[in-house]
Amino acid sequence: MIRTLGFLLAGVLLGTPAYADLDLTFPGPATQTFSETENFASYKLPVGPYADGFVQTLVAEGQQITRAWRVDVGVGTSLLVMDNLRQQLEASGFELLYECTTEVCGGFDFRFTTEVLPEPVMHVDLGDFRYLAAQRLGGAVPEYVSLFVSRGADSAFVQMVLVGSADGTNLNSKSGGNTAQVIPAAPRTKPGAVVEALIRDGHAVLDDLEFETGSSALGSGEFSSLSKLSEYLKSNPEIRIALVGHTDAEGSLQGNIALSRQRAQSVAARLVRDFGIPQRQIEAEGVGYLAPRASNLTDEGRTLNRRVEVIITSTQS
Repeated sequence: MIRTLGFLLAGVLLGTPAYADLDLTFPGPATQTFSETENFASYKLPVGPYADGFVQTLVAEGQQITRAWRVDVGVGTSLLVMDNLRQQLEASGFELLYECTTEVCGGFDFRFTTEVLPEPVMHVDLGDFRYLAAQRLGGAVPEYVSLFVSRGADSAFVQMVLVGSADGTNLNSKSGGNTAQVIPAAPRTKPGAVVEALIRDGHAVLDDLEFETGSSALGSGEFSSLSKLSEYLKSNPEIRIALVGHTDAEGSLQGNIALSRQRAQSVAARLVRDFGIPQRQIEAEGVGYLAPRASNLTDEGRTLNRRVEVIITSTQS
């Protein structure tokens, strides 16, 4: 059963500028498996986990665009695809409302009380899926999006539902090659401001970390970002995070994904060993060069792309 908050998140406002179209680039060859547009629909957008027999939802009304894709990502993970698409949504003005992973979402119960397309157009591995809900305000009407990502043997499966104005946004998508959409360079996060950025944006870059070239070993220095992050996690034991490693575009995809994952795991190990953070609060993954924050055509851009980010994945224990 789905529990719905008692208000509707849409309406028709006149004389307000429309949003720009939503253009997505997938981190690999993508095949669209489903496409449907309803001029007016009522969509129950999940904004919380399955708990006590319910999933908390908001009701969005307006034009509903439902799409699904199969993305060839080989060695990639569901996190790789979700991280890439999340960054593109945020670059387009969307703000996260809720995000969760398999167990925290509610597993089987969340999947089957949420509107998900059937096989074969959409596949959901009940042991490996990710979900997010986001909103974009300030246009003709509010826009809301839900995103499911899961894995198959060598492909990722993506479902997106976009609800907004019938005269507003179009949803466009295209395949990526070895590199994903390049997002304009973001300013470095000051180590002391990591928690502020994490609370505000749902993610932050740990910009003061140091790794030896080509190595996954974290330097021995005292990193302010980890100290601040550990204080926040100790004060909020219900928070779960993902550490996500990133590389520049030099070398093979498989090698870079392995290196980026190992670096994220090194950071997780430091938080557990030196700061006493419970392992259950942390997961570590790597996405290689598939989610750049700057151009890989310059030394400065490649330096910015070599990073570890922290992402809040849930506030549920």
